[in-house]
Amino acid sequence: MPLDPLPELMVEPIVRAALLEDLGRAGDITTDAVVPPGHESRLVLAARQPGVVAGLDCARLAFRLLDGAVRFTPRVTDGAAVAPGTVLAEVEGSSRALLTGERTGLNLACRLSGIATATAGLVQAIAGHKAQIVCTRKTTPGLRSLEKYAVRAGGGSNHRFGLDDAVLIKDNHVAIAGSVREAVSRVRARAGHMVKVEVEVDTLAQLEELLTIGADAVLLDNMTPQTLAEAVRMVGGRMLTEASGRVNRDTAPAIAAAGVDLISVGWLTHSAPILDIGLDWAG
Repeated sequence: MPLDPLPELMVEPIVRAALLEDLGRAGDITTDAVVPPGHESRLVLAARQPGVVAGLDCARLAFRLLDGAVRFTPRVTDGAAVAPGTVLAEVEGSSRALLTGERTGLNLACRLSGIATATAGLVQAIAGHKAQIVCTRKTTPGLRSLEKYAVRAGGGSNHRFGLDDAVLIKDNHVAIAGSVREAVSRVRARAGHMVKVEVEVDTLAQLEELLTIGADAVLLDNMTPQTLAEAVRMVGGRMLTEASGRVNRDTAPAIAAAGVDLISVGWLTHSAPILDIGLDWAG
């Protein structure tokens, strides 16, 4: 399925805020001193590692917000797998704008490409199974929409975007309510008919209790592949099954083989290493 870019209306405030953070109170005092007004350059964004690209629009906006005349020409699209040395985009125009916007553009593109690359690695690891890799709400404050977009660029899918678009009853909710049944009953009495309900369970006993009242999905937390397989058997297709906990490229295949529908991975958006991308002088 083609990757739909985020609307510029959503991306621009994030990039603008990042630029303002870097410019501080006096602007780029180094570039303004060294580079004369009117000087122009041509630079290229190039990958220095193999990976999957995401966030080129962030880089484009980092330059264009500083000077609307900057010409940004992408050579690949977000979601593309690239080798070291691949030119991702060419940038031409005001040298001051290019140097001042460099770090902001690269910070965002490197971060998002790192998430896309890590996601693609997990997607590849579970190829052949029905399970989908999904992200969580463990995102960088202020960057959630971009980081979840990067997960999609890597071939993954998105979990809920916030606290208001789906119910996820977790262990502390159950502890306060007193039982899985009571927590679900309270949600059913309050949430609208369009709201999906997912419940986290830690044991097969909790799952058995949940099956007596029902939900749209169950989060099987920190279970072994063998226990996951038994949980999937117990559910029997009556709700979506999601596995979470201790997921990496080595453990993901066995988790997927248990037959779950979804595998959620928090570290994709809180700990994925960046993809090294450079901005190189080209004339």
